[in-house]
Amino acid sequence: MNNCYDNRELSWLKFNVRVLEEATDDNVPLCERLLFSQIFQSNLDEFFMIRVGSLYDRTLVEDNEADNKTGMTPKDQLNAIYHKVAELVPLKDAAYFNTMRALSAIGVEHVKMSSLKPEEENYLRAFFNSEIRPIISPQVVDKRHPFPFLKNKDIYAITHLESKNSVKLGIIPANGSFPRMIILPDKERLRFVLAEEVILRYCNSVFENYRIIDKALIRITRNADINMEEALYDHDVDLRQVMEELLKKRKKLSPVRLEIYGCLNNEAEKFLCHNLELHEHQISRCKAPLDMSFVFSLRNRIEKAHPEMFYTPVSPQRPAEVIHGAPMIPQILRRDILLSYPYESIRPFIALLNEAGNDPDVVSIKITLYRVASNSKIVEALINAAENGKDVFVLVELRARFDEENNIEWSKRLEKAGCKVMYGPENLKVHSKLLLITRKNGSEVQYITQIGTGNYNEKTSELYTDLSLMTADSDIGAEAGTVFNALSIGNLVENSSYLLVAPLSLQNKIIELIDREIAAAECGEEAYIGLKLNSLTDKVLMDKLIEASCAGVKIEMVIRGISCLVAGVKDKTENITIRSIVGRYLEHSRIYIFGKGERRKVYISSADFMTRNTIRRIEVAAPINSPKIRSRILHIFDIMLRDNVKARIQNPDGTYSKVIPAEGEELINAQEYFIKEAAENANAAAVRKPIKVKVRRIR
Repeated sequence: MNNCYDNRELSWLKFNVRVLEEATDDNVPLCERLLFSQIFQSNLDEFFMIRVGSLYDRTLVEDNEADNKTGMTPKDQLNAIYHKVAELVPLKDAAYFNTMRALSAIGVEHVKMSSLKPEEENYLRAFFNSEIRPIISPQVVDKRHPFPFLKNKDIYAITHLESKNSVKLGIIPANGSFPRMIILPDKERLRFVLAEEVILRYCNSVFENYRIIDKALIRITRNADINMEEALYDHDVDLRQVMEELLKKRKKLSPVRLEIYGCLNNEAEKFLCHNLELHEHQISRCKAPLDMSFVFSLRNRIEKAHPEMFYTPVSPQRPAEVIHGAPMIPQILRRDILLSYPYESIRPFIALLNEAGNDPDVVSIKITLYRVASNSKIVEALINAAENGKDVFVLVELRARFDEENNIEWSKRLEKAGCKVMYGPENLKVHSKLLLITRKNGSEVQYITQIGTGNYNEKTSELYTDLSLMTADSDIGAEAGTVFNALSIGNLVENSSYLLVAPLSLQNKIIELIDREIAAAECGEEAYIGLKLNSLTDKVLMDKLIEASCAGVKIEMVIRGISCLVAGVKDKTENITIRSIVGRYLEHSRIYIFGKGERRKVYISSADFMTRNTIRRIEVAAPINSPKIRSRILHIFDIMLRDNVKARIQNPDGTYSKVIPAEGEELINAQEYFIKEAAENANAAAVRKPIKVKVRRIR
């Protein structure tokens, strides 16, 4: 850490530590702790594939440009990452074993192969011979059999073999059509082993003419940071075709990490590293399973018999502000509506889309899609609208990382249904969550605009916290139309009066709003900035926040993930506090608050304060004009600041500590608070007398 800045990658690792802390929290139900261990591992996989992969690429071309916040070169960052990960792996292993030890009290046991009962040994040997051995493809590496291509994140059994005077390496792929989790015969307990452990135990029978010196399981992580710019040199090639080719290329990029479970001697490890072009410091030695995805199957087997091992089931509530059974469009024409996921249901938004697709007054529907569900009712509603003759414009972001294949398939279906499909500008991802419905009511044009902080995805709307504003404000609607018109012809929005639109105006407008608070502080007024973000990395905005802190502006931030700004540093960020909340749901909403009283402005947005969001993506932030909704968002932010159960506060050295409640202080878990509040509001709304709402049709 350098003064009041932290390195992006090291700050992200601190976030993943906070995830791992949930896996060791005694107040978290056991099976949820198991899931947090899996999330930690999955997060780390993606981090290596993208962030470490990108840094690795830079070292190959001798790009020594230093991080503009800490002065660390790509090589410095990689060394620091591998060093830190080496510290975290034993913590991850310990979290898994502690959870499994606790689960043994209810009869759930991940059995060590060395602890098998004789009858279990016989069962597994027979299972191996009948179910696994016939479909595995072992290979010996020697002069006539070159080292094979190892797939990203697949598990392999590695054996160090000796035959006569030669020493060779045996490789058995441990991923196949056989089940990953193998349940042992036991009427009273749920005892299981993993397929790769069985393969490793009985691999002697596969390499019958060899003596096995050492054996282990390995898993490699490959660079997945595909370069779009290099692929787009031919402007006549369809972007969808380019993406399909790039996805094939991604699977073959260089390894950036080797995980080993078991024992291999130095000779075997060196041989592996040589063939994978890896170094010793890129090896992670693990004691827990190399791939934790089996956790989902295990949870499914436990849930029915032991619901106490899980969070209490919660369903998204019917939003109290939405009149049940009434059409959505007339409700939105009367007043703005805010949905808060996952506490409230996404159904009113889907109902709005379905209604628009069948409303004779609706002329067009325009939407940006970034990540959608695999069985998306939202996309089906758009297809239905197009088939009903509506003008449907859909900007599908094909470059949404790890959702590319899903988006490619949906783009084909949308196009086939008659939607006008575009893929966005060449060098900018479209990350905004924007919908515009245009109606012709006689001679009057009406806009229904939806601006969200999260994706149009029914699945994640039950897992991520997000906000969705639906408004008939004509000014916002007109500017949303400007955004879509610019996208349709490959232009950018340079000026806007209401919406903040990246990459050309959002950052500048944020700076203006910060400057306004600085000026207020210098005049002796109460100056305030409140921000809820996923990440903070934009140095221009960070420097401006430091300036505001030095001017006496009170700044409160809730940042779930990366924060390259360090709060509480003397003479720099003394007036800044940064909190992070990691809990049952993934915090995902973005809220910007500037000023107090009559000067107060509140926005929601899809954009974090990251350089990629402010200058390399198309993002939209929308003002909250409704006093009622503004108060509601301020209430949400206030409760998050008061969280003393799941919140961590950043220290001046860049570390994070759990918030410790004062003696007698009320315990507030923000997410649990909102679950309860949504249920109470829904129950209260259910007993209110319904209001009849009619929509006038123009024939």
